[in-house]
Formats: sequence, structure tokens, C-alpha cells
Amino acid sequence: MGLKMEISQKQVLSQRMVQSMEILQMSTQELESYIENLALENPVIEFPESYSAQPDNKQAELQRKIEWLESTDQQNKVYYQQEHSAQDMQQNWSDGQKPGEELSDYLFSQLLLADYGEKEKEIVEFLVFSLDERGYFTDGIASVAERFQVSEEMIESLLKDIQSLDPAGVGARDLTECLLLQLDRKKEGSEIARAIVCDYMGDVAKNHLSHIARKLSVSVDEVMDTCDLIRTLNPKPGNSFSSREQLRYISPDVVIVKLADQFEILINEYQYPQFTISGYYQKMLQETQDEEAKKYLQEKIQQAEWVSNCIGQRSSTLSRIMHSLVEKQYDFFCYGIGHKRPLKLADLAQELGIHESTVSRAMRGKYLQCSWGVFPLNYFLTSVAVKSSGSGEEKTPEQIKDMIRQIVESEDKKKPYSDQAISDRLKECDIRISRRTVNKYRVEMGLPDKSGRKIS
Repeated sequence: MGLKMEISQKQVLSQRMVQSMEILQMSTQELESYIENLALENPVIEFPESYSAQPDNKQAELQRKIEWLESTDQQNKVYYQQEHSAQDMQQNWSDGQKPGEELSDYLFSQLLLADYGEKEKEIVEFLVFSLDERGYFTDGIASVAERFQVSEEMIESLLKDIQSLDPAGVGARDLTECLLLQLDRKKEGSEIARAIVCDYMGDVAKNHLSHIARKLSVSVDEVMDTCDLIRTLNPKPGNSFSSREQLRYISPDVVIVKLADQFEILINEYQYPQFTISGYYQKMLQETQDEEAKKYLQEKIQQAEWVSNCIGQRSSTLSRIMHSLVEKQYDFFCYGIGHKRPLKLADLAQELGIHESTVSRAMRGKYLQCSWGVFPLNYFLTSVAVKSSGSGEEKTPEQIKDMIRQIVESEDKKKPYSDQAISDRLKECDIRISRRTVNKYRVEMGLPDKSGRKIS
């Protein structure tokens, strides 16, 4: 048996590097709790006397913002005063309601014992938080696979795991899949029920039961019984949980202020405490002769300095990302929803010269407040739905939906457009999408089909 020597390189993450990445991906509220907990076990951390650990100490934050904005213009000052009053009213209203369990918490509680690797956990977390208020997943398998650089089969498999959880139908990509999942769970998914869900829900809505019976070669009574079964299903399994509009008050991590000729980006550093290292313990470190005490104080001071550096790096990284984001989504911040531009995480990372995982961590779980409302940062990462063949201009799903809505609004209500006709109209605008894609977007917008829009 011979000995063999090999030289190889391995990247080993130190405890400090792990801590740095954790701080980077913390939201403002999480960072506040982290610093307060750290201070409990690290005696060298010292808060200013003016700091209060009360969770709703918003007035002091507002005052700091107003003092900063006094150097810009009176209009923004009034805007923030009005915004704060509206937030107080909304918060007081929310406090009077009994909070319900969130869908994401309920799903994660069922996944506690799941045997996933780190990558799989990250993807499952992303999928769960991508579910809309109905409990549907509408982002698309391909875009998630591209985001995490894994196969579509892997994303499909993890989505099926979510679809196996309660409530039945959660994780469905559309109404048809939602109802089929529930039929499978009930063990009552007869071929008639599945056929009706897949092909005849429009006829059910119009009560064309005899037509369905003829098409499926069954009696009208069988169709009626099956429709009664389908009506017991829940088309929106996420609705029984707290809606995202009723979630606890969200403290934005970034505030975008519109000035006369530019946008000012304000990183929220008001909510978490700005700590210092106690001068008393620094002096003790210099004077003590006890080696054990000296070692302990050195470790605690180094820990506090490192955390302070990580927080500074977090703010710097987030600021760089936000400046690039505002530049690329300039039309949105000027004109509002419906004016987002296609933007991929990879493109943002490449422009900043930062690894994609770093950008992803910096944006994860964080929120932005601007004049159009409060949005998760990931909201501004938008996939390309189609590219114009002539100009090469990229269009987002939101932009195409807006075009479909305009076509529907301008149609003759006595002779409304079919999905194929809408597709043809889009082709005239150099937007080439199939009839099935038009149908998908129309359903997502809640627009009825041709017969449902017709006025006789």
C-alpha cells in the first residue's frame, strides 16, 4: 500500500465570514433584535443614553428623517409628516384586529423535519415566500431554476413537496392545478371531476351542464353531483390565513425620496441602535494584570468591532445596490407600477462587480418605501416575458398585461376579442405571444373570457 500526496484548494468559511453574511441578509428589524441580544452577552457594548429599546419608537426615527430632509425641501418634509400620520392610523387599526397565522409560518412548521441540504432549504424558502395571497406559485419554474442555477426538475420536485402540505391546493400554479390537487387529496378525483376541472370550468360558471354531459357522455345528474363536489373545493387556499395587507407593520430598510431633480436614497439606520465600545472596559483591558480577564475582554472587544464593521459593510453594500436599482428602474420610481423594466439578479451583480449570492443576501427579506408604496426589494427583479422582434425592446409580464387590459378596454363590447384576436393585436405592436399565454395573463388579471365580456 503506497502513500499518495495531492495538493488541492478548499474554501473554508470562518465563523466571522458566516457572521458577516448573516448580518448582511438581516432586515432592519432583525438587525435591531440581533444587536440587543448581542449586548446582553457582550458587556463591552454600550448604547447611547438616548436609545430606547421600545419596538414602536417611531417618532424619534421620523424626527431624524425630518431633520435630515430639512436640508432638501419643505415638500418632502410635509410628505413624511403625512406618511407618518397615515402609518399611525393603519397601525392603530391593525392593533385592534386579532392577528392570524401567516401561510408561510404554517408551511414552514410542516417542513421542520424535512431532510434538505442547504441549497434545497434556500430554494424551498424562496418558493414559500413567492406564494401570492391565494397560495398560488406564479413565478415560473424556469426563472427560479435560472436564479439558483439548478435544474428545472429540482425546482419542480421541491414545489411538489410544498403542494403536498396543508392546506390542500397550496403551491398550485393556476386554478386548475389547485382544484386537481384537492381532488387527489380527497381521494374522490373521479375522471368526470378531473375532466370538468381541466376543460369545462367555463361551462360550469355559465351553468351549461347539459353541454358538459353530452361532451362527457354522462347524465346531467352525474354532472350536477360532480359540480357539487367541485364547489366544496377551495379555489384560494391561502385566503384563510393573514393576507399580506394585514401583516404586522413593516419597517422599510430603504426609503427613496424624490427631490426636484433626483432621487435620494436613505438607508434606514434609525431603528437599530448605534453602539460603541465601553471606555471603562477598554481602560480595564490596558490596566488589568489578570491574563484570563485580559483574554476575555480582548475577545469581546474584537467581537464588537467586527460586528460594527459588518453593519457598516451591510449599509455600504445595500446603498450600492439601491443606487444601481434606482438607476435601472428609474421609470418605476418616476411613474409608478406598470413601468418596471426587466432586471435580472445576474445583471445587477455584474454591473456592481459583486457575486450574485452577495446581492441576493443583501436584498432578501428587505423592503423599500417610496411614493408608490412599500415593496420587497425582490419585487424589482423582473424576468423578461418577451422581446420585440423589431426594436429588441424587452417587456415584463406586467407591461404585457397592461397592454392586454388596454386592448380589452378599447374593444367593441358587442363583439369582444377572443384570446387569439388579442394575440394578433399584440403582434401588430411587435409583441409575439401565444394564445395560451394571453389566456394565462387574462385569467391572472381576473378578466372574463370573450363570452363573459360580451354585452348583448
